Amino acid sequence: MKIKNTIYILLLAVISFSAVSCKKEGPGGKSSISGVVEHHGAAIPNSVVYIKYGATDFPGAAVSAYDAQVTADASGNYKFEGLRKGDYYLYGVGYDNAVVAPVTGGVGVRLRTNEDVNIDVPVTE
Repeated sequence: MKIKNTIYILLLAVISFSAVSCKKEGPGGKSSISGVVEHHGAAIPNSVVYIKYGATDFPGAAVSAYDAQVTADASGNYKFEGLRKGDYYLYGVGYDNAVVAPVTGGVGVRLRTNEDVNIDVPVTE
């Protein structure tokens, strides 16, 4: 019986460790990504920044493919907080009044635990 109980305890420990170590990208951490949405060095106010968890390559322009979004402020600043370590792709969508055109673009980011990354999202027409 002792061997059987030991096997159950070891199995439970392995399963518990696997569940803890398999936390994926996304909310639930202490890291953040922030920056400015920019077109040729000029901030794009009120643009929307979408984030895709687990990706550093462009997942496409369909916003339904993204996991969350934030709206930049009047100065083009955006921020995603409470993220776990891992890979993320940011996709910005806005309108540049200087060139009178919609602008889009993105950038991949790799976060470490408890890291605050400041990265601008470059957009173009």
